[in-house]
Amino acid sequence: MTDTLQQLAELLRGTDEVLPEDGLADKLKEGRPLVVKAGFDPTAPDLHIGHTVLINKMRQFQEFGHEVVFLIGDFTGMIGDPSGRNSMRPPLSPEDIKANAETYESQIFKILDEERTRVEFNSSWMGDMDAAGLIRLAAHHTVARMLERDDFSKRYKGGQPISIHEFLYPLVQGYDSVALKADVELGGTDQKFNLLVGRQLQQDFGQPPQLVMTTPLLEGLDGVKKMSKSENNYVGITDPPGEMFGKLMSISDDMMWRYFELLSFRSLDDIAGLKKKVDEGMNPRDAKFELAREIVARFHDEKAGEKAQADFVARHREGAIPDEMPEFTIESDEGSLGIAYLLQGAGLVTSTGEAFRMIKQGAVRIDGERVEDRSLTIDAGTTNVYQVGKRKFARVNLT
Repeated sequence: MTDTLQQLAELLRGTDEVLPEDGLADKLKEGRPLVVKAGFDPTAPDLHIGHTVLINKMRQFQEFGHEVVFLIGDFTGMIGDPSGRNSMRPPLSPEDIKANAETYESQIFKILDEERTRVEFNSSWMGDMDAAGLIRLAAHHTVARMLERDDFSKRYKGGQPISIHEFLYPLVQGYDSVALKADVELGGTDQKFNLLVGRQLQQDFGQPPQLVMTTPLLEGLDGVKKMSKSENNYVGITDPPGEMFGKLMSISDDMMWRYFELLSFRSLDDIAGLKKKVDEGMNPRDAKFELAREIVARFHDEKAGEKAQADFVARHREGAIPDEMPEFTIESDEGSLGIAYLLQGAGLVTSTGEAFRMIKQGAVRIDGERVEDRSLTIDAGTTNVYQVGKRKFARVNLT
């Protein structure tokens, strides 16, 4: 195994918090493979690159010789994770969970080494636990402690209902760490409460408490909200190469560096060198090309990344899209907005009537593609370059 200092520097990259603070160094000094756990509830059939922030961290542990456990929460998925919620999350059906879990298994090996990855389902131990066992587990935590959790506290104070079964979620997730005898548990910042419950339960069950490592929640393409399919601001890891490349090119120049830190496999020194080049005059678009090509190649292959870039350049050259243009954030009341109203809101036309006329004339493009449908609606959570005529451009974030 690589020496402790080298491991420590790489494993701390992109983390938000480590508890206890010196815990990782202490664990690594033990000189043995650590059991590193991260759980994913199969709430949707496909993963997006926001999920891969955690999976990338698992990959780093794996490369240093540690035992990685990709835990599919097929049991917890039936409860519904209340983390970051202001209302109860609808539980999934067993059929949906099974179908989604199967896609997860095929997708994670685009990043992790299949031969060195242990895939577990928490129904393996929770499905066999009887009612008496669940009652004994529930006795390890108090209602007062549960209400210390920020999302529960806000809902309680706001008079919004909290179902009893939601209290079971952090307990079951915590018990997963007991069942797996985890040394380290990874999770997003919204999972901190659940991860700490795992530490407590391990102590209650006579195990050494796990180290907790949280990673930031990756902002979506809008640069504001957490990447999420429900917000339609995501890049799916099964997206076609061209679509994936185009979405990544739509992020802002500032957000690009955050994506580099959390998603790229480049070293921090390489990223710092690239940023220096941009500061000295290199076109930020060229740095973004490298990011988009790397991500596309990871989930497809090198040729797909190169072709996606060539197609993107050709499409933009045809439309003569400039590197700099005004940027607008427009709010939609109902989760989408008609193209004519969006063009008017961005100042590209003076009225919806003009917008319709320009569409009829073939003078409206989105990301270089001509718009022909006057009734086209744009979904919230997207960022695109809109063009009217030869000289009017705007980058619009629709929220």
